[in-house]
Amino acid sequence: MKAFAQLLEILALTPSRNRKIEALSRYFATTPDPDRGYALAILTGAMSFKNVKPALLKETVLAEVDPHLFALSYDYVGDLGETIALIWPHHGGTEELPSLAELVELFTITPKPKLPGLIGSLLTRAEINERWALVKMTTGALRIGLSARLAKTALADMSGRDLQAIEEVWHGISMPYSELFDWLEGRSDRPDIDHAARFHPMMLSNPIDEARDLPALSPADYAAEWKWDGIRVQLIASGGRVSLFSRTGDDIANAFPDVVDRVFGDAVLDGELLVGRDFVPATFNDLQQRLNRKTASAKHIAELPAFIRAYDMLFDGAEDIRALPWTERRARLEAFLSREKQHVIDISPVIDWSDAEMLAAIRRRGADEEGHEGVMLKLRSSPYVPGRPKGLWYKWKRDPNVVDTVLMYAQRGHGKRSSFYSDYTFGVWKGNEIVPVGKAYFGFTDAELKELDRWIRNNTIASFGPVREVRKELVFEVAFDSAQTSNRHKSGVALRFPRINRIRWDKPAGEAATIDEMLAFIPAS
Repeated sequence: MKAFAQLLEILALTPSRNRKIEALSRYFATTPDPDRGYALAILTGAMSFKNVKPALLKETVLAEVDPHLFALSYDYVGDLGETIALIWPHHGGTEELPSLAELVELFTITPKPKLPGLIGSLLTRAEINERWALVKMTTGALRIGLSARLAKTALADMSGRDLQAIEEVWHGISMPYSELFDWLEGRSDRPDIDHAARFHPMMLSNPIDEARDLPALSPADYAAEWKWDGIRVQLIASGGRVSLFSRTGDDIANAFPDVVDRVFGDAVLDGELLVGRDFVPATFNDLQQRLNRKTASAKHIAELPAFIRAYDMLFDGAEDIRALPWTERRARLEAFLSREKQHVIDISPVIDWSDAEMLAAIRRRGADEEGHEGVMLKLRSSPYVPGRPKGLWYKWKRDPNVVDTVLMYAQRGHGKRSSFYSDYTFGVWKGNEIVPVGKAYFGFTDAELKELDRWIRNNTIASFGPVREVRKELVFEVAFDSAQTSNRHKSGVALRFPRINRIRWDKPAGEAATIDEMLAFIPAS
């Protein structure tokens, strides 16, 4: 456990990507099985402890610490793990902690009523950095600037294996990943994973540079499609079994039985998950009502049926066709959907275009009239390459909408921002009151954050735990991708991907937008 705690500390305090990879590579190379396998699972979000929640950890600490003192400390520090590590009143380092594998077993098999006693005992025995690591690993809220891909890159660095080869087997293996490490260290062959039993890393696009890239692209070389406003998915159908994965490889089949139960044939498809009837997409806000749920309710399935708009094919039956050019994969996809008439899959149409000016007009019209996110440009000769290769696929997103709003509430951030009020709720005028339309926590510089934090502290009119209500005087120019109606917000409007575009110190709050102006951003049904 000591080595894992030291690794987390290095990862949290090291901004350098290369140094993170170096630290991970060294840890994986020097840590025995199965500890390193469990560490890999924790770092990549593959492990969770269903009975260990933040509320249980707080309950454990509050049995030893004054609640008011804990609340003040948590509000100031902003990170639960760091707060518990610092405030736990008993001296640490009295005894060596169990190994990481032993801790995983303890947290898994200990009955819930006995967990506070176990956690309290471990916190007392642990050093400060080990306490912090214990909280991080049990809650899964690492916040250390590490992605699953960075961990896989470190495995490639440690072993000399190709990153893509590691990606190919990743979703077909399970923790503690002994077969993975045996292959990486040359003790066995690469794990043989059936293509139908695993997720395949997706091909991603690059944002287009309108001035540099667009003039060089021609319709003879690049096909254009709509950028659909849903979520990217991979559907795998083989031998009557159907799997559905998100772009990060999460299995979401149980949440969309109305899709997986109605698919037939053998193929691996790449596409967009949408909701709507007769293949007419509803808004992203409608789709959100079905996302982040382990299972779907009968009501949601009836009211918001899901479907897939396919735009690429990776396997045609058992044949891997990713090395074929896009034009041939597209023809295979069209043939499959023609041959296997699907009730919940249709195909993303190709857009006819002759030059950049024409495509720009199409893109603008699609955003204004249909609510499309923009257009995609795909090199007709490109193979399907995992990752984000340059020059093959481009995304040309619609121009963001911009509106002036009024800051209403501010909340402390997390991690490096835990000392600053960096999470902002803003609103617009509805008659004589201001109603919230969104939240944002990025789009400003570090210098602007310090200035905003100072203004918020000096203009607070009420506090609700970690949240401060401020005078309705400061205007934010907010950029957002789209707006939808929402019965979950007092304003009746929800913004997609809002971010702070500019701080309007110069503008009076009375000149901010109204709810009627916000409604104008919502596409007509």
